[in-house]
Amino acid sequence: MGERAAAGGGKWVDVAPERLPRWLENFERRHGAYGETGLTLIAADGATATWQLPPGVAAVGTLAELIETAQRPRRIGLLLARKGALAAGVADGTELISSKVDRNYVQGRTAAGGWSQQRFARRRDNQAKAAAADGAGIVGRVLLPAVRDLAALVTGGDRAAVEAVLAAPELAPLRDKRSERFLDVPEPRHAVLVSAIAGARAVSVLVKEP
Repeated sequence: MGERAAAGGGKWVDVAPERLPRWLENFERRHGAYGETGLTLIAADGATATWQLPPGVAAVGTLAELIETAQRPRRIGLLLARKGALAAGVADGTELISSKVDRNYVQGRTAAGGWSQQRFARRRDNQAKAAAADGAGIVGRVLLPAVRDLAALVTGGDRAAVEAVLAAPELAPLRDKRSERFLDVPEPRHAVLVSAIAGARAVSVLVKEP
């Protein structure tokens, strides 16, 4: 699904739950037979693969348990926000079953100086606060009714925008369900929200070559 460099060496690879068996076959073909130590694989040539639990999956002790649990359908809340744009939804397995997308204008930065710059900064700040308040209302209507059934809340977009929305006191139950995973997504739209389901369900593995 995607790869990114890992701090300290190696790379993170995101694998769809349904593709885990095939990924393991390819890992063995490239690196030789492997042994398991918890959720870490150690291959014959010295390559390692350390798996992380995906959002909404409780602690498991073996890779087989991880695969079985990750492939089991679960409900995940999604909250994507970026500069006045917001998308919230509930995914059941791979399907988006409820959603809402909204867009509020937030003025960009200006190169003007002095009083003009301060005036624009105040206006931009007020617009951002209004967008966060509107976003919190949308999130509350879409996600709060489903919060008891959510295995996790996965967020993405711009961290400051997401934090501003979730700061609303009434969204405390959602903050308790929030996963550490943060998705890198463009401006939230319905298509972006649908594609984010794959990122929210994926199992991340840290691969280090010999």
